[in-house]
Amino acid sequence: MLALGLMSGTSADGIDAVLVEFKGDPAKPKWKILNTVSCEYPSSTRKKIIKVGQGLKINSKDWLELAEEITELNASAARTCDPDSVADVVGCHGQTVFHRSVKNSQKGGSLQILLGPLLANMLNQIVIYDFRSKDLASGGHGAPLVALVDESLIGRLYGWRGILNLGGIANLTIIPPKTGIHKTSDCLGWDCGPANSLIDLAIQETNNSLFKFDQNGSIASLGIPKLNFIEKWLKEPFFHLEPPRSTGREQFGFQDLQKRKKELGDITKEDLISTLTTFTASIIAQDLDNLFRVKKIHLIELLVAGGGAKNLFLMKQLQKQCCGISVRQINEIGIPSQYREALVFATLSWWHVLGRKINPKFITGASKSILYGVRVDP
Repeated sequence: MLALGLMSGTSADGIDAVLVEFKGDPAKPKWKILNTVSCEYPSSTRKKIIKVGQGLKINSKDWLELAEEITELNASAARTCDPDSVADVVGCHGQTVFHRSVKNSQKGGSLQILLGPLLANMLNQIVIYDFRSKDLASGGHGAPLVALVDESLIGRLYGWRGILNLGGIANLTIIPPKTGIHKTSDCLGWDCGPANSLIDLAIQETNNSLFKFDQNGSIASLGIPKLNFIEKWLKEPFFHLEPPRSTGREQFGFQDLQKRKKELGDITKEDLISTLTTFTASIIAQDLDNLFRVKKIHLIELLVAGGGAKNLFLMKQLQKQCCGISVRQINEIGIPSQYREALVFATLSWWHVLGRKINPKFITGASKSILYGVRVDP
């Protein structure tokens, strides 16, 4: 079966599209990427998405028009990636603008903007969308959904394997070994905290929006990280919550950046970016230390995906802080880093058509097996 995956993450920089051919056992499929496309959002659209995600109040007409615009941009990305409409199904995540994690008795919540029926009719193809609501309704966090698919697409090794996504938010997948006493263990997954969200916002502030991100980590590499502040930040309660755990820009966005900048005081742009980037790496390293302390799980390798994998300073920090772990880009095993999440939603849409349910208990915390997504026919 051919599936087209469409994804735009919390960085809200655009839409990644991937056309994939799937064959064989859904749990261990043979898959081949046929085409990939990345379409940037217009700058006005990106700014609007980020502002509403940070609490900007807009009227109903503006909400509708934003939903229509995002749907049309997804349709354009789909047509560019699959010009002959050969995909049997299109899996589209939509654009997250709000995420509320599960706390105490409070249900989790997550809002993705997309008009699924409109997209299906524009493409004249089956569309699977709204991937998070069933998970949330079953008491789960609705995130990170990428961890549900990693084991099937990537497989197991002779030791514990980690997959790290560095988008706006960082999330981890922990895949058990294929032999030994842990071979019957379940995959684990959780959101770690900010990856690029604070870094990108700081770049846009300090450069008057001339740049959207720290390309190759070049600015961070010129600064000196304030390690005493990072050590203090790592003690914040969120970073010590037991998984399942999820978060978003609501927690690690503009207001959070302002609070941290105020604590740091009058420092250079280079030191600020260096500190925030080192903070991201330190969050991951602390999570992996806690994983070993609590569950005695030590990774033999960590595969890194997402935009942050291109940040050379961040990758060096990860390699430095994740002691005894081989840290490398996921590209090295044949998965294009930028398109990993789009590949995941192509897979989930294929599974939906097959009727394959997944047990997300140790990833999102949902209480039952779920058929992810909602189907709409043109």
